[in-house]
Amino acid sequence: MIREQASDDGYRKLQGMSMGSENEVYLKENERIDDLERNGYRIIQDTHRFCFGMDAVLLSGFARVKDGASVLDLGTGTGIIPILLEAKTGAAHLTGLEIQEDSADMARRSVCLNGLEGKISIITGDIKEAGSLFDAASFDVITCNPPYMTAQHGLLNPEDTKAIARHEILCTLEDVIAQAAGLLKPGGNFFMVHRPFRLAEIIVLLRTYKLEPKRMQLVYPFVNKEPNMVLIEANRGGKPRMTVEKPLIVYREPGIYMEEIYDIYGY
Repeated sequence: MIREQASDDGYRKLQGMSMGSENEVYLKENERIDDLERNGYRIIQDTHRFCFGMDAVLLSGFARVKDGASVLDLGTGTGIIPILLEAKTGAAHLTGLEIQEDSADMARRSVCLNGLEGKISIITGDIKEAGSLFDAASFDVITCNPPYMTAQHGLLNPEDTKAIARHEILCTLEDVIAQAAGLLKPGGNFFMVHRPFRLAEIIVLLRTYKLEPKRMQLVYPFVNKEPNMVLIEANRGGKPRMTVEKPLIVYREPGIYMEEIYDIYGY
């Protein structure tokens, strides 16, 4: 249950009830609460900033996390992937790393709203410096929904938060893969969602950093359209052999998801 009341500074104060404890969280201007349809969890998002999309949800459904695992999400944004993975898996602890302080702040407030402070940590920091923020080889699983476009690809405003989320302004694909390789335990798994037009580059970089591609799934908006997303799993130090899973089709018809998508969302 969530109760809302006005505060003296103009913020809206939320009181989230979770596991018998009450957590007070503030909503700032332009922020809203979205229901994640999982364990009663909700997430705070700013309607004027970059909000999570289907790619993050699909990645949370594709990632395989064993009970007791330690998980790191690189570029966590407002914390959507750690929160969904906490709901779906038996991970012991999940950490989200986010460079934009406003997004990290929203993520922390969402964690508090859901009463998950003991399970999820949000760290403000640069992906390129992740190796100095965390111990080497300390995570069982690393996930990432990185910027898809190179910095030169259709970029309009390099200071805009949406541009930072979509374009490689603050980190590159190689930065993400290099840091994941150093932070994964031997035998640990890296899960990423990206665009198919960069698939050759992704596989080359993964193998360069000793992350062996093991599993891949292409995502198609409709059965008769080209894929617009790729989900990929790589293993640190794994042997060469990759499984290509059956295609994931999003829509049966405009506005109507395929049954598998409803299952991933938890509807």
